[in-house]
Amino acid sequence: MNSLSFRSLQAIEEPETCKKFIEGHRKVLEVYGITMITSNNAKWSEHPNTYVIVAESPDDGAVLGGVRLQIADADFNLPIVDAVGKVDARIVDIVNNQHGRIAEACGLWNSREIAGMGVSFFLLRAAIALAYRLQVDVLYALAAPVTVEMCENAGFEIERNLGKDGFFNYPKLGLVATAMKIDDLENLPNATEVDRDHIFDVREVPQQTTEIMGPKGRLSVKYILK
Repeated sequence: MNSLSFRSLQAIEEPETCKKFIEGHRKVLEVYGITMITSNNAKWSEHPNTYVIVAESPDDGAVLGGVRLQIADADFNLPIVDAVGKVDARIVDIVNNQHGRIAEACGLWNSREIAGMGVSFFLLRAAIALAYRLQVDVLYALAAPVTVEMCENAGFEIERNLGKDGFFNYPKLGLVATAMKIDDLENLPNATEVDRDHIFDVREVPQQTTEIMGPKGRLSVKYILK
């Protein structure tokens, strides 16, 4: 059985881990001919309101995937604001009119070594659990077509007030992204029962080891969500 650890960290605490995250994400994007997206730069790693969950190999500590949780503040825009703002300026008012603590789950990726194991599904759930523990009120995401259903299962809904019913050409012409959000992280009313139960379990017991069933069989995951 394969095994991984999902470990959370504040970006400014571990610059070297952030570099591994950025490089791994960049390699995945290059496979699809994407060389520049708003979430794939190094500036976020120097910002105290950035948190990261890395999927690490227990054998050598290699970073094989991850997801970033970016909390909005006066100094740093959410990636979705910079990305969507280029094609729909309404994103600024929509985000600014939200109440409470606003964040975005972004930069979700996994390496080819663990492709097809369902790691992205569980990283997204972990990010939602961590967002709740960080007292986030509204969580955004910009989803590729292949991840829209995954996001919906985890509790996101399409932000249909943006773009064309929530859809955009991004990060380049010919590719589509969907603006999505969760505005009730406590109850996750739009999540499937399976996703909701998993997220609730991880947020209540953020340090645990569990077995999950992915498309390629069982995977042992050690959660270390600080």
